[in-house]
Amino acid sequence: MRMLVLVAVASLIGAAPALAQSTSTAGPLPVTGSVPSLCTAGSVSGGNTVFGLGVLINTSTGFLLNTLSAPPKIVTGSFCNSQSRVTITATPMTAPSAAGTPPSGFANAVNFTATATGWTPTAAQTTTGAANNPVATQSRSTPFSGDISIGVSGFTPVGGSTLRMVSDPAYSGSVTLTLAAAT
Repeated sequence: MRMLVLVAVASLIGAAPALAQSTSTAGPLPVTGSVPSLCTAGSVSGGNTVFGLGVLINTSTGFLLNTLSAPPKIVTGSFCNSQSRVTITATPMTAPSAAGTPPSGFANAVNFTATATGWTPTAAQTTTGAANNPVATQSRSTPFSGDISIGVSGFTPVGGSTLRMVSDPAYSGSVTLTLAAAT
């Protein structure tokens, strides 16, 4: 019986028609796409975006406190998929109800320094009231993701430390962080 099966298989192989030996190729067909430069500054962790300094003056003398401080704000979820620039800008704290020129011996605005660290080896830093801020923008040559810490320090009355501060319940300034693709 085995012999009969082998003969039957052999006769089927021999009886098969010859297949064409031709092949055809289409391609290679390119697959393309693009990834635009993208930067996202993330969001302030904890949602608290205010640098609350409290009372700004020594209530015995009326002079600006030299111990003013606030915890840094951490910006999380920041990334750039290309080379990038981080820039920090700030506006002085001003007394909105005491606009204009303050009386002699008084100030109605406070300068300070704002710093952004963690994105570049050298921190981006700006000081309100400064003639120029050459390190306010820092560059990074590679894609990166990470946290950025923003701090404020170095508070001084506009016009000098010998000036007393004009009363106002709402001195306010601002800090802005910009993260952008470098072209």
